[in-house]
Amino acid sequence: MNKPQSLRNALNKAVPYVADNPDRLHLFVDNGAVVATSATSISWEYRYTLNVVVTDFTGDQNLLMAPVLFWLGVNQPDALQNASERERLFTFEADILGNDRCDISMNLKLTERVIAKEVDGVMSVEAVPEPEAPDDADEGWTVRRG
Repeated sequence: MNKPQSLRNALNKAVPYVADNPDRLHLFVDNGAVVATSATSISWEYRYTLNVVVTDFTGDQNLLMAPVLFWLGVNQPDALQNASERERLFTFEADILGNDRCDISMNLKLTERVIAKEVDGVMSVEAVPEPEAPDDADEGWTVRRG
């Protein structure tokens, strides 16, 4: 599974609080399933909920949610484009700890495909790469309060 680390990297780049406090970002894979068919290939799809927890967050919650939504647009665009799936794609809970901080728990319904095939008598297993990022994505981006 590549998406948890990909999201961690994106949040480290986009959210100063996360970059400055890496021990406060926690990722959990919950309700995981491997879905395969009885086809000749044993290729499969991971389906899981990625629980992203940021503890003692002191910033603007909008500046945390925006990069997650941007990341979903690149890494789970099919769900964003599907009216019934986007309703449950990204949910969250927040525990208000005081006037200036909170714990935020985000749940992302994710999928990842894996292609398994025999090549010259040897089983080859390969994660399907994510879609290409936009041309300007390599320049990096930040989210600021407007």
